[in-house]
Amino acid sequence: MKQIIQSFKTGETILEELPAPIVSKGNLLIRTTHSLVSLGTERMLVEFGKANLIQKARQQPDKVKMVLDKIKAEGLLPTLETVFNKLEQPLPLGYCNVGVVEEVGEGVSGFQIGDRVVSNGSHAEYVSVPKNLTAKIPAEVSNEEAVFTVIGSIGLQGMRLCNPGFGETIVVTGLGLIGLLTAQMLIANGCQVIGIDLDKAKCQLAEKFGVIAVNPSESGDPVQTVMLHTEGVGADGVIITASTKSNEVISQAAKMSRKRGRIILVGVIGLDISRADFYEKELTFQVSCSYGPGRYDDDYEQKGIDYPLPYVRWTEKRNFESILYSLKSGRVCVKELITEQIPLENFQQVYGNIGSSKSIASILLYSEKEGKKQLNQDRTLIVNPPKFQISKGVVGIIGAGNFTKMTLLPAIKDLTIRTKYIASSGGLSGTQLAKKHSIENSTTDYNFILEDKEVDTLVITTRHNSHAKFVREGIKFGKHVFVEKPLALTSEDLDQIEKEFWGQSQSSLMVGFNRRFSPHTMAMKKTIGNAGTPIQLVATMNAGFIPSNVWIHDMKVGGGRIIGEACHYLDLAVFLTGSKIKSVCMNAMGVNPEENTDNATLMVKHENGSTSVINYFSNGSKAYSKERLEAYWNEQTMIMDNFRQTSGFGVKGFKNLKTKLDKGHKSQFAAYFKFIKEGGEAPIPFDEIFNVSRAALASIQSLKTGQWVQVYA
Repeated sequence: MKQIIQSFKTGETILEELPAPIVSKGNLLIRTTHSLVSLGTERMLVEFGKANLIQKARQQPDKVKMVLDKIKAEGLLPTLETVFNKLEQPLPLGYCNVGVVEEVGEGVSGFQIGDRVVSNGSHAEYVSVPKNLTAKIPAEVSNEEAVFTVIGSIGLQGMRLCNPGFGETIVVTGLGLIGLLTAQMLIANGCQVIGIDLDKAKCQLAEKFGVIAVNPSESGDPVQTVMLHTEGVGADGVIITASTKSNEVISQAAKMSRKRGRIILVGVIGLDISRADFYEKELTFQVSCSYGPGRYDDDYEQKGIDYPLPYVRWTEKRNFESILYSLKSGRVCVKELITEQIPLENFQQVYGNIGSSKSIASILLYSEKEGKKQLNQDRTLIVNPPKFQISKGVVGIIGAGNFTKMTLLPAIKDLTIRTKYIASSGGLSGTQLAKKHSIENSTTDYNFILEDKEVDTLVITTRHNSHAKFVREGIKFGKHVFVEKPLALTSEDLDQIEKEFWGQSQSSLMVGFNRRFSPHTMAMKKTIGNAGTPIQLVATMNAGFIPSNVWIHDMKVGGGRIIGEACHYLDLAVFLTGSKIKSVCMNAMGVNPEENTDNATLMVKHENGSTSVINYFSNGSKAYSKERLEAYWNEQTMIMDNFRQTSGFGVKGFKNLKTKLDKGHKSQFAAYFKFIKEGGEAPIPFDEIFNVSRAALASIQSLKTGQWVQVYA
């Protein structure tokens, strides 16, 4: 399928060939017929993409600070590599989509195949969209009209926050597409609307809808004009839909408002606010968030959990439905807003001069598809034809997120393996990585990987809640399975994996506990050797803060940071002590810790009498080392600092080790694929993998019960 993307590295806007997405649980798969170009938002993204690195940095000073902190903690080269990898990830453009439902995902009701729908899907021939971001189109509304629904809901949400009363005077600053739609809705609400814009054509169009249009370049001071039309009282509300870096817009909004007026920001402007302007009038200022309540809430958008209507009358989905009703009833008219309708293939007619375009609404038209058979064929894209054949080490990767992009693929690029597939849910990220790393096929259907008998190795880097499922399927199909930690999120899943793994003889299993392969860890292991006495380990992960709404904190999706990240140090403890874990006890910061935490101390007892203490903290300074490991035994001490420096105290013959940041990823994959191709001992013994995985789950059980938990009964 074809999709429009924006490259942040080169600034190019590209019509890319990608595999069509598959429908996931709670989603609808939609074949696009029309999509609307949001000139304001998309112009901003295109111009940002075209900016050079210095210009990008000036536009995002908060990101610059993050980069500087990362340089201090991890060094210059790893940070630059991260930044450039981030810039290489293209962005899909568009969020105003109309199409026909092709597939209905599990758990979705109220939709059928063949329904015409609107959604916030991108400019792509197929989109997979959650049900709460989709609404059915009434028969009386054409596709050309319905495509304005999502962008109209942005203006509608701003209007709802303004809460205009019948007969009030509301100013709309910026008569672009959102501004013109907002003005029409305000008029339908019984308001007197004054619109402000520097574009003469937009002012003339606004007047056709009943707006009092003001062009400051012709009419003079807009504040005085508003005062004139309100008999000196001022506007009851101002809705700002303009896009400018200037602070003049917010200043004018304050000056033209009546006492205790409301100002709502929908657009993007300079916000250097004069306290005096707001203080004397007791003005209310609020920023509107996109389509309405539910936006950026994963429970609502991704999991489909609706807000109860009696308590949240207008969600983003119900806002979509309101716009569609207004189109059906004729209260909002959009046909006069359409500047052009262009076939998708001619997209450059819109994006080629987007920075200077005077267009109000540009609609992209999509050609008909040939049905279900064509859709299935579109789900796998040949990116790089194979150039060589080897008998082993033919790889299929499921997952094309940050770990795959920034860690896995750079780590395996010099290995003599053949990566035949990469699977991603949407197709874009997988295809981009396939092009960069010479992967043969990009697919959105991972079953192609499982069913391809030539593929002998499955690499899983998806979100944590899918790991167990993919591991079991890989074992079922006789693949060697490498899964980025954790192996499973529940004891039930782990039990099932272990039962199926030991009950077969074809598949091997490896979990991405890379830190045991770092040269620093290997040096510590070599020095400690078989100490002949128990050793003590103290590990500290200064992990850094992650907002609570990030998926890793969701126990059903990410499993929490202890299971998802601290498991690395449970594995290191097993590796360095040479002994599996016998029992664990975890204490968390806070008065009433529940089942999840990212500020905790984990105590570990090993079968050989060794002990380990693992501190996992998210509340420390980023300027301090992210990871630190201390080992104590036989009057000797070794300290590893952030996988860059290891020092020995009282250790004869050991010279301090210094390297660039090296957490062992390259060595891990080199060892793993050597094992796959040549056999021999597994890089990590299978019983240790299961022991560490059970210990991580036992840590959460300990947190719940407040007691030591035996890892094995």
